Amino acid sequence: MTRVLVVTLDTLAERMAGPAIRAWEISAALAAEHPVRLVTFGACSRPGEGFATRHVSVEDFRAEVDGADVVIIQGFVAQTFPWLQTCPQHIVVDLYDPFHLESLEVERYRPTPERHASLANALRELHAQAARGDLFLCASEKQRDLWLGHLAAAGRINPETYDADPSLENLVTVVPFGTAPTPPVRQARAIKEVTPGIGAADKVVLWGGGIYNWFDPVTVVRAIDDVRRRVPEVRLYFLGMKHPNPDVPEMAMATRTREVSDSLGLTGTHVFFNEDWVEYSRRADYLLDADIGVSTHFQHIETAFSFRTRILDYLWARLPIVCSEGDTFGALVEQEGLGAAVPSEDPKRLADELVRLLEDDERRTEVRANVARVAARYTWPVVLAPLLEYCREPYRAADAGRPDRAPLPVDFASLPLTVRIRLDARAVMSHLRSGGPRAVMEKFRWRLAKRRSR
Repeated sequence: MTRVLVVTLDTLAERMAGPAIRAWEISAALAAEHPVRLVTFGACSRPGEGFATRHVSVEDFRAEVDGADVVIIQGFVAQTFPWLQTCPQHIVVDLYDPFHLESLEVERYRPTPERHASLANALRELHAQAARGDLFLCASEKQRDLWLGHLAAAGRINPETYDADPSLENLVTVVPFGTAPTPPVRQARAIKEVTPGIGAADKVVLWGGGIYNWFDPVTVVRAIDDVRRRVPEVRLYFLGMKHPNPDVPEMAMATRTREVSDSLGLTGTHVFFNEDWVEYSRRADYLLDADIGVSTHFQHIETAFSFRTRILDYLWARLPIVCSEGDTFGALVEQEGLGAAVPSEDPKRLADELVRLLEDDERRTEVRANVARVAARYTWPVVLAPLLEYCREPYRAADAGRPDRAPLPVDFASLPLTVRIRLDARAVMSHLRSGGPRAVMEKFRWRLAKRRSR
């Protein structure tokens, strides 16, 4: 058996956000085969289920790592503990959240110097992770392309790692967010007949998570203002306004969403805000009270590479989905007939698609069947298979013995003369094939000018 340590910075409690949920489910899956400890630098009040959980201090973290064979990290950990670079453990880096791109939106309304500082901090962390990881996890094939580019720039795609596996699957592998393998079961009503203003016959459109600056809930609110004129019983329910991690403040977009809802006279009649965060074990009750799941975002770099974890809950609950185009799930929804993907910031198109699904029971039943079929591909046992396999027989990265794990580009002038001659000869032949003698002469003049400028 392999001793596994899973590390998160998020709160481990009855109410958990995406990073903590992912760390929790990874721990639960691995605990079926290995002794697992899940530690957090945040608060910890929830005991593990087949694995140990605890809060860990900076001072105690070294001892936790020393007692493990495989260490799985996410978030800002590697640069905080430089000794991870030389420890003998197998390090798995979970890159499902491209937090350097996320920081561009999180810090968008702060002073520019603060934004630069935040991005620089994220890049330092990613550089430390890229230099050390033996295996990197990402959430989609699109994300994998992003991280392959990052690792290539960091020098981790090199003769050693390429020769070990030209596909680089043993270095970067896709492990999406997942869902429970068993369908959700209702314990009690949570929205209908519980929330004042929402009855048993009303049709609930669920926003299944928090409101962050990179989302566009305002367009949903404006769409509901249109939908209610055609489907009076429609109700929009925002699942969680208060993040369980106290270090995450309410974002500007959450405030803006309330303001727009209030200005349209929708709050308390057609738009409802759950002011707290739903317990992880109770979220099924909310999902099963919904008729449609919705997720909308703006078109920018963060959304292009994100992996919307709330949509996994929609799959789990067999909910038809209406979402924005432009990311991994937008394409999946369109390809698999899971609902509709609409252009960003288009309330009229969004309203039309919501009305189509709300009014057409037959179509909604057909979509639910498609969602159930696709959901089977995203259960935790399925998506975690590559990580489970790795932990059975962990390995160090093929370039683990190199002193310069993330080197700067090699200075051509520092190479031995014989090597430079061979490389020059190859370059001449390449330029001859691609551009003829003129291309060779242009490259020669360029190099001569470069030497004179030194």
